[in-house]
Amino acid sequence: MIPHKESFEYLHTHRPRSRFLQISLTLALLGPAISWWIGNFSWSDLTHQRRIDNLRRFLDNIRPHPLRHQDWDWSIAWKWVLDFLTEPGLNATLSTLAISILAISFAALWGTILALPAAKTLTRASPFLPAGGSEGRWRHGAWNGLYLLTRFSLALLRSVPEYILAFLLLAMIGPGAWPAILALAIHNTGILGRLGAETIENLPPEPMASLRALGARRSTIITSAILPPALSRLILYFSVRWETCVREATVLGMLGITSLGFWISEARAHGQYDRLLLLVSLGSLLVLLGDLVSALVRSRMRQDLR
Repeated sequence: MIPHKESFEYLHTHRPRSRFLQISLTLALLGPAISWWIGNFSWSDLTHQRRIDNLRRFLDNIRPHPLRHQDWDWSIAWKWVLDFLTEPGLNATLSTLAISILAISFAALWGTILALPAAKTLTRASPFLPAGGSEGRWRHGAWNGLYLLTRFSLALLRSVPEYILAFLLLAMIGPGAWPAILALAIHNTGILGRLGAETIENLPPEPMASLRALGARRSTIITSAILPPALSRLILYFSVRWETCVREATVLGMLGITSLGFWISEARAHGQYDRLLLLVSLGSLLVLLGDLVSALVRSRMRQDLR
C-alpha cells in the first residue's frame, strides 16, 4: 500500500517512460530553432520599409475601384460586386467546383479499382483459405508480384504533388481544364487507393472466409462481402479528399488553368487588389461550402459505421 502523501511522488517516479517520445519532443522543440538557423531568417527582413510600403499600397487599393475617390456608398459597392460576379467571378467559381468534382470522381473510381489488388488479404492465389492451401510457387509469385506492383504504383501516383503534375500535363496536352482535372485525379487516386486497400485489409475476415469455403469466386467475395461493408468508409475518404480538390483546383489556376486561381493571378499582375480580395473571398466561400458538405457526409457515414 502506497502512503497517501507519497503516492504522487511514487507515481511520478515510476511512471512509464518512452525513449521514442522523449526524442520526438526534443526534436519538436529543436526543429524551429534549427530551421531558423538553416533558412537564415531575420525579423528585420519582415519589417523592412519596402514590405511596409507594399502593405500600405495593398490596403489603399482594396477599396472597390468605383469608390476610390468618393465616400462609401453601399449601392455602388453592391453593383460593383454583382457586376464582377457576372463576369468572371461566378464562372470562375463554378469552373473551380466542376474541376474538383470531376477530379474526385475519377480518383474515387480508379482508387477503388486499384485498392483491390493492393489489399494483401485479397491478392493471394487462394484468398481467405487456411494457410498451407494449394498455392503453387508460380501462382503465389504472380499474385505477390501484382500486389507489390500495385502498391508501388499507388505510392508513385501520390508522390508527385498536384502542382507539378499539372505543370507537366500543361506541357504535354496544352492549356485548359484537363491538366488540372488529371493532376488532381492522379494524385488522389494514389491516396484513395492506399486508404481503400487498408480498409479492405482491416475488414473482419469471417464473412469472406465463409463464402470462400462455400466455393464462392473472388469476384463474388468482392461484390458481396468486401465492397458493401467498406463502402461507408470509402465514401468518408472520398469526401475528405474532395475538400483538398476544391482547394487545389483554386491554386492550380495560377498555372493558367481557368479556375479562380487564374483570375487571382491576373488581378495580382495588374495591381487590381479590390478584385483580388473579392476572388479570394469567393475561393474561401467555396472551400467553406466544400467543408460543410464533407462534414455532413462524414457525420452520416460515422453513424452508419457505429
